Amino acid sequence: MSTHQKAINSPFDAFTTAAEVVKGHDLSGKTAIVTGGYSGLGIETVRALSSIGADVIVPARDPQRAKAALAGFDRVVVETMDLTDRASIEHFARRIIEQGHRLSILINSAGVMATPLFRDDAGHEGQFSTNHLGHFRLVKALWPALIEAQGARVVSVSSRGHQIAGVDFDDLDFLKRPYDRWTAYGQSKTANALFAVELDERGKDAGIRAFSLHPGQILTELARHLSQEDIASFNATDENGNRRVDPERGMKTPEQGAATSVWAAASPLLSDLGGVYLEDCNVASVYTGGEDRKGVASYAVDAEHAKRLWEISEAA
Repeated sequence: MSTHQKAINSPFDAFTTAAEVVKGHDLSGKTAIVTGGYSGLGIETVRALSSIGADVIVPARDPQRAKAALAGFDRVVVETMDLTDRASIEHFARRIIEQGHRLSILINSAGVMATPLFRDDAGHEGQFSTNHLGHFRLVKALWPALIEAQGARVVSVSSRGHQIAGVDFDDLDFLKRPYDRWTAYGQSKTANALFAVELDERGKDAGIRAFSLHPGQILTELARHLSQEDIASFNATDENGNRRVDPERGMKTPEQGAATSVWAAASPLLSDLGGVYLEDCNVASVYTGGEDRKGVASYAVDAEHAKRLWEISEAA
């Protein structure tokens, strides 16, 4: 298990917005890629990074929709890419490398949640494929551009949902056990956290540091597969159906939800850290129980599990 899951002296908290995190920073001349950067938390992440000078590339399966959502953003371009398609990922990465980009920031923000069962072309369970395998392949394909930056950060947006389930190494794709949409989601979010642990171990000597994080509970398009009963069970809306905002309990605005991603990407306070799970713009503690569910489950930062997942992902 990681030994670095201890809070540091951060000036920010659960109420902080992405704009507040980047105030006073300058990313001019830096290139960032944000998957899922045209909706929800992703678009707020792009807004914050581009506002301080970063050139931001947003890969999208539907580039026309992405361009419409990002119209008016400075220094933001959209490229075509499908996270569930290995060839599409490789083509995207090849274009980035051929264009000579030095990739300082890669934020893996795209994802799906609690979907009906679907599978990618190789037969892998869809949530695991989209949330983890796609980003794993993207990082591997972009490795030369990350090294060229001489100080890159890779940020994977996990979730408190990782506490639902660890990675079932004997049945990643639900071929033996009945499919459960929440177990599948939890497994994919644990995979996001484990990926950061092993990625940091493999990349730190080349200047590549990695982080995972819980952004908060925010009603975005991610919830499109949830019923009204599901949403009500999370107490995510008030009696009038409006989104409930209570950062202390993890219920945030999109601007607050993007803050930890941006902090992970840009904060000098993390210069000597990596492979850790973050929340509320700080390093999270290890979750030991309690109703607030704050912190990271020990199995999601376990170094041996992280290494095993990496090896399985390479072979997938």
